[in-house]
Amino acid sequence: MFLYRSVYEYGEAEYIIERSRFIAHVSPAETPEEARLFISGIKEQYKDATHNVPAFVCGAGSEHQWASDDGEPQGTSGMPVLKLITAEELTNVAIVITRYFGGIKLGTGGLARAYTHAAKLGIEAAGKCDVMESSQIKYSFDYTYLSKITNFAAEKGFGLGDIEYTDSVSAVLSCPTETTERLKSAVSDITSGRAALISETVTKGRYPIK
Repeated sequence: MFLYRSVYEYGEAEYIIERSRFIAHVSPAETPEEARLFISGIKEQYKDATHNVPAFVCGAGSEHQWASDDGEPQGTSGMPVLKLITAEELTNVAIVITRYFGGIKLGTGGLARAYTHAAKLGIEAAGKCDVMESSQIKYSFDYTYLSKITNFAAEKGFGLGDIEYTDSVSAVLSCPTETTERLKSAVSDITSGRAALISETVTKGRYPIK
């Protein structure tokens, strides 16, 4: 089941205009507290910058939203970044745009465009993903089936991880919950019913948008 759309991982991008350097830092953030912690870390890392403009949107319904201009003219930086996040229909994401002033003023419109463009580049670097309810299914099976299961997971876009090698192979296959039965059926077909199901849990999974 689809839960929300977010960014896949931390991303960073740089944009230079009129000698001003804009560095976008973008990260997933599940809660406002996590977002503020990320923002604080970037501000500490780039404390010599002219500005560190933050914005975040959190909550499955995007109910937690906040932005600051961090000394830039009101409405020229934080709010344009926040508007971009909501326009992209993203949530649980935090962005900080670090600016090193290059000596040439951009004007209010130019500032808004520069911050928006830098944020867009940062989001592209982080990548977008759909966050969905995910089935984590752990199997044990004979070594002879490992390559077939690995190829199957790669071809069909199922996750494969936590592989352990003992007298047999155990691994966790993951998929959106609505495709659970299709995954189980495929594993049964590949192993002729010989794969042993060890455990099955439901968590949140991040599926990159290609």
